[in-house]
Amino acid sequence: MSSENSSIGGPSRRHVRHMFDEIADAYDLTNKVLSLRRDVAWRRRLTALLPSGPELPRLLDLATGTCDVLIAAHKAGRAVAGSVGADFSGGMLREGAKKLDRAGLGGLLRLVHADATRLGFADARFDAVTIAFGIRNVLDVDGALREMCRVLRPGGRAVILEFSLPGNWLLRAGYLLYFRHVLPRLGGLVSGKPDAYRYLNQSVESFPYGRAFCERMERAGFDKVTAGPLSFGIATLYTGLRPGV
Repeated sequence: MSSENSSIGGPSRRHVRHMFDEIADAYDLTNKVLSLRRDVAWRRRLTALLPSGPELPRLLDLATGTCDVLIAAHKAGRAVAGSVGADFSGGMLREGAKKLDRAGLGGLLRLVHADATRLGFADARFDAVTIAFGIRNVLDVDGALREMCRVLRPGGRAVILEFSLPGNWLLRAGYLLYFRHVLPRLGGLVSGKPDAYRYLNQSVESFPYGRAFCERMERAGFDKVTAGPLSFGIATLYTGLRPGV
């Protein structure tokens, strides 16, 4: 099946890419409003899990969007100059390039247009790979996970941040009420694109999380996989290592 097509009943790759192109200019503001700025704290937790030391890791940030993770990692001393952000949305990459320039990082960090399921990088190219709130938008999740593992050096680390559902039934009920009824309207009001935020809650509710997602990482080749819930399980941080020394 072509990567432009969806699984039965799901959106096509072309549709998802077009949706992100359309909301790119309002993406940062909408994220801050809808998450009450919790997305900033979650990304900070992500960067804290990246390797550190005298030799900074070469980082690949997938679904880099407007480059929040890439910038945060570099500023925190968790990504070497020459690290790469990749996205399949040209609109997002244009906004990301503007943000890199404003941060004075345009000449230090590189952006590429790339499909997470067919990365044009050599094996073992990177020390760390990240993806924040993007893996659920990939039609072939298992293929993307295998590619992430392939481009990591042996012992390299993947860190994945994604939405999940709270375990507590009362919190889950309140969360789903917000996600199904408030978020699409508020997101549509801020961005002018209500369909994109109806897709958001649908994609989160249907995506595997917790142990189910850990098992998919393990099948893709990752070792020592962990899952850490954030904000009572609204989001989850997953980590895994490429086996080897």
